[in-house]
Amino acid sequence: MKTRIVVKVGSNVLTRQDGKLDVTRVSALVDQVAWLRKNGFEVILVSSGAMASGRGELKVDHSLDSVEQRQLFSAVGQVKLIGLYYDLFREFNIHVGQVLTMKENFQPGEQYNNQRACMTVMLENDVLPIVNENDTVSVTELMFTDNDELSGLIARMMDAETLVLLSNIDGIYDRHPDDPLAQLIREVKPGSDLSEYIQPEKSAFGRGGMHSKYTTALKVQEQGIRVIIANGERDDILVDLVQDKQSVPHTEFIPNR
Repeated sequence: MKTRIVVKVGSNVLTRQDGKLDVTRVSALVDQVAWLRKNGFEVILVSSGAMASGRGELKVDHSLDSVEQRQLFSAVGQVKLIGLYYDLFREFNIHVGQVLTMKENFQPGEQYNNQRACMTVMLENDVLPIVNENDTVSVTELMFTDNDELSGLIARMMDAETLVLLSNIDGIYDRHPDDPLAQLIREVKPGSDLSEYIQPEKSAFGRGGMHSKYTTALKVQEQGIRVIIANGERDDILVDLVQDKQSVPHTEFIPNR
């Protein structure tokens, strides 16, 4: 039986310094996901990057408010992003399917059941689900906090064994990561409180930050799912994590079982 894993990759991993999509990083991520699938893992990919893709495509010569930017760039960028994933995964003979969702789809009822059934039949037929928020419709109060929250909901909905949150930092530190005395917290047992170590700031290009990842990790941990926060900019990070290479920096939330 395959091990089901949800991999969430954040905007700061997939985005260059200029705010546009880092195609090289996307390609490296695809290589790793292909390796996971070849080695007995069933993967659901929750991917940011739509706005970065759209930002790189369009040159807008007039001002747009934040909602208009989100809708315009994500609408254009989602097509480019999923097209890129399609082309890259095709090299490994992997079929992909797009799942665009909204917060209301996670309320108990028909939409929840339909969404779960959709991803279940995709996995049963060896199709890789690529999930993102429907940014063209989800605005203001309808939005997820960020894709950390979305990936946590997906992990619980699909009874995943592990949720991996890839950011541009190795994990949670016992003080600000820029402090030379900072130590990486490698393991978080059920009931632990690390809130004093969590920085409130958000990421440069996404809506999340370490506070969001920590909040998501606690909720998912309570449901008996292992959570790993790791640096998506490290080469072969996913491969190293599943091979239990202890030398790879990361923070792991031990599931509550």
